Amino acid sequence: MAPRTLHSRSLTDGELLAESMNTPDAFHELFDRHFRSVHRYLARRVGRDRADDLASQAFTVAFTRRATFRTDATDARPWLLGIATNLLMNERRAEQRSLETVYRIQAQSVPPVAESADHGLDHEVASALAELDPDQRDVLLLFAWGELSYEEIASALAIPVGTVRSRMSRTRSYLRRRLEPLAETEENPK
Repeated sequence: MAPRTLHSRSLTDGELLAESMNTPDAFHELFDRHFRSVHRYLARRVGRDRADDLASQAFTVAFTRRATFRTDATDARPWLLGIATNLLMNERRAEQRSLETVYRIQAQSVPPVAESADHGLDHEVASALAELDPDQRDVLLLFAWGELSYEEIASALAIPVGTVRSRMSRTRSYLRRRLEPLAETEENPK
């Protein structure tokens, strides 16, 4: 499908969303423009199968809330990735509540996963990411995997850009402290 045009120019995402208020089919163009990016971001966070469902949910939410999008904005990607991130947070909270309920019912802790020396640095990176505060992890992954600028992350999460900078700075410091000794060990084995 060719991009919709207004007076021989492509419509911005804001214009498309505004048009979709009167002509809901116009939303298809926005979907076509951004689905791959939203799905790729989600797949990196939760795997391809789960990303299929969450990306669909993100666009369903976006369609429902399209009247709230600022029509002067030219790019809907930060808004869409913000919706996707919120869906991930909601899913994490629901999973956490479920695990807490199971834990209370069983009244016993789940034994820790056995650690093995052959997991390597990839395991340590995953472990370090899992240990991050969820807000810091969201900022880092929107930057690294969502390929958003700090300003776009601020827009996606509805937080000030200074908060994004602060979270990124703390995240980088933590990851440096946590992973540099391991990287040096991998480079210089005994």
